[in-house]
Amino acid sequence: MATRIDDVSETVSFTFEDQEIKTREGDTIAAALVMAGQQHLRNSVVSGEPRGLFCMMGTCFECLVEIDGMPNVQACRTRVREGMSVRRQKSEVIEQ
Repeated sequence: MATRIDDVSETVSFTFEDQEIKTREGDTIAAALVMAGQQHLRNSVVSGEPRGLFCMMGTCFECLVEIDGMPNVQACRTRVREGMSVRRQKSEVIEQ
């Protein structure tokens, strides 16, 4: 699990799959989830397999989550806000 190298003074809290997570103000959702030990953010639309963080800079779209009911939000490019509700991206597997 990742650990911080500095002290956290100002924190905010949000929920991920109904679990409260506290993190430093200014962190991205992806960084906060890594710190909380969360790796499964969505399921592949091709195989249904769990998907997680990959590039952490917004180019791969592996970190798509649902925020306050809005799907397809990149966790690595979105900063945490107090009280936000984050859920795994739910996708139907596409039959080929």
